[in-house]
Amino acid sequence: MIVMKFGGTSVEDAKAIDRVASIVKGRLPQKPVVVVSAMARVTDTLLTMAKAAGAGERKAALKLCRSLQERHYNTASELLGTARFTEFHSELGTDFESLDELLRGISAVGEITPRTTDHVAAFGEMLSSKIVAAAFAARGLNGTHVDSRDVLVTDSAYMEAVPQYEETNAKLQERLQPLLDMGQVPVMGGFIGANRAGITTTIGRGGSDFSAAIFGAGLGADRIEIWTDVDGILTTDPRICPEARRIKVISFDEAAELAYFGAKVLHPATVLPAIQKNIPVYVLNSRNPTCEGTRITTRAPQGKNIFKAIAAKKRITIVDVAAPRMLLAHGFLRSIFEAFDRHKVSVDVVSTSEVSVSLTVDSNQAIPALAADLAKLADVKYEGRKAIVCLVGESLRNTPGIAALVFRELADKKIRMISQGASEINLTFVIEEDEVPDVIRRLHKTFFSELDPEVFA
Repeated sequence: MIVMKFGGTSVEDAKAIDRVASIVKGRLPQKPVVVVSAMARVTDTLLTMAKAAGAGERKAALKLCRSLQERHYNTASELLGTARFTEFHSELGTDFESLDELLRGISAVGEITPRTTDHVAAFGEMLSSKIVAAAFAARGLNGTHVDSRDVLVTDSAYMEAVPQYEETNAKLQERLQPLLDMGQVPVMGGFIGANRAGITTTIGRGGSDFSAAIFGAGLGADRIEIWTDVDGILTTDPRICPEARRIKVISFDEAAELAYFGAKVLHPATVLPAIQKNIPVYVLNSRNPTCEGTRITTRAPQGKNIFKAIAAKKRITIVDVAAPRMLLAHGFLRSIFEAFDRHKVSVDVVSTSEVSVSLTVDSNQAIPALAADLAKLADVKYEGRKAIVCLVGESLRNTPGIAALVFRELADKKIRMISQGASEINLTFVIEEDEVPDVIRRLHKTFFSELDPEVFA
């Protein structure tokens, strides 16, 4: 069997969902389980209405709810036709009545909690998976809706819940395997689950990819397909560099590094359950289903090119912590990272000396408070509008002189920090944010002008 995950743009309207049905129809002999995101931009709208309700703006929240209701009704009506939509209408209506009541309750209390946020955010995947399942059934695909909250068991860390794999795997076998044996096509929402008490949780933004990998690993899938709106993983962002090319095959480690450092095609955690079970992941284009996409495997050919791809992560802040008085003091680094932990700020790149530490973090509102906390330990300064550029490729392990080749091309640029990752497959450096387009174009021209046809399309 296989798991097929379709992102928000792949199910954004009736035409897109119709394309999805055609793609799934071609996979029926392989017993697909289908995982879908919320329709494009729906989760953002849900979070906006939840925030409005929490701020006491009840009318604004309910107005957004009604607009979402109309969009889902129109999509379902177009897909199902009058007779089927009449039967399906009441089910959607019940869901929107529940959302309406929830928003009124949040507004009355005047507070939005992480638990309530998850409850609101879950409606996007619930609604899209029900509509897609009904559309499949209308097209003879034996589509059956399965509520992900009955299958994906998590802890109670709302908004970033952690899956409980053993319990989830048992429920997957119990609920989905019989449906597959009967030739049905289970359709589930990604991103959502429930804790042991049955309370709705979410596993973080972008978590639909993660859900698909969890389901694929738990069911022992032959492969996991991530369907999006691009032809696969590219050598770099085509909006910056139109010469970007598709990567045919890439390793799990390389894909994870790219995802973490800015590539938007898949969620960084997606690969983890698949790695453990050695299940290949394919990134495919629902608007161009004949394209072979990108295959992500445990081991991939290195090819003749040094790098597989270049990624950039913008909106980065450098935090410099300098403490001559703490020279060689035991526990200094631990104290620094404890401060980052207290403020829930994650670190990307670290550079240290005997008397100072430089770190890069995502720019956010917590940084001034973090800096004030760190100032109790040392002299602190921070500087925003930076970007991380990351070149990824397993050939880095065995090729000498790589850094010299890279930085020779950037001799006129101000490089703030340099790091070769512990994985030995990425070379990372920090530059001014507005330099990103020029830097990426230069590096792409240098390292991807001639491509190994075994690895690149």
